[in-house]
Amino acid sequence: MRKGVMELCVLHLLAQQSGYGYQLAQSLAAYPSLMLKESTLYLMLARLEKDGLLSVTLQASARGPKRRYFTLNADGRARLAAMSTFWSEFSRDAAQLLGQEPKS
Repeated sequence: MRKGVMELCVLHLLAQQSGYGYQLAQSLAAYPSLMLKESTLYLMLARLEKDGLLSVTLQASARGPKRRYFTLNADGRARLAAMSTFWSEFSRDAAQLLGQEPKS
């Protein structure tokens, strides 16, 4: 389940703005339960790119080699919309089942 939630979070971040791996890792680290090892994040980004959900460009870096910037493309936005809808329904139903939210 965590894998799917983390994919949703990464897609959401990339819907806000393009970014490179380390930058995304830092954004996730602001939420302790969402922290990922950088290697895990890079594997996820490679899979999302392979699945055709991300576009990648190389951009110069102030220090070191060029950075791979990831951008959510139209297929990625469609996946994000579907995942967001599922998450809203899933989290609402789970909260109700666990007695954390009144039934509507």
